[in-house]
Amino acid sequence: PEMNVLETEWWTMALPPEWWADSEEDSILVGDRDDVGCIEISTLHKEQGSFSLDEVRSIAQGEADQDLTWGKVTLGEFAGVASQFVDEGAAIREWYVMHGPLLLFITYSCAEENRGMDDAAVDELLDTLALGHREESR
Repeated sequence: PEMNVLETEWWTMALPPEWWADSEEDSILVGDRDDVGCIEISTLHKEQGSFSLDEVRSIAQGEADQDLTWGKVTLGEFAGVASQFVDEGAAIREWYVMHGPLLLFITYSCAEENRGMDDAAVDELLDTLALGHREESR
């Protein structure tokens, strides 16, 4: 089956046919038809300069409600940190990944009993993250 490509102003991601995507005001929601869990992606854009890993890590630590361990991660053309935790019956995975002036904040959440069920699929999906073509044409 053909992959669909989700294109936003700044980045693209390949979507398998069984996943849907929907854009909200400041974020993109992506989920699978089984309704196991949902990915939410928000894009931040730096006015000047690029993000550094240290910066991304401190943003991640600053945003987190709890003291989480952040491991280094690469998602497609983006790099940053990731963590996971359980909160009020939901299993949550979070990523903060950057490329130049772009920072993506990604969360995946599902019911705790489904924890891990979609992990491989989610990883595969996020691994297709690439810069949008708009940047190159400048």
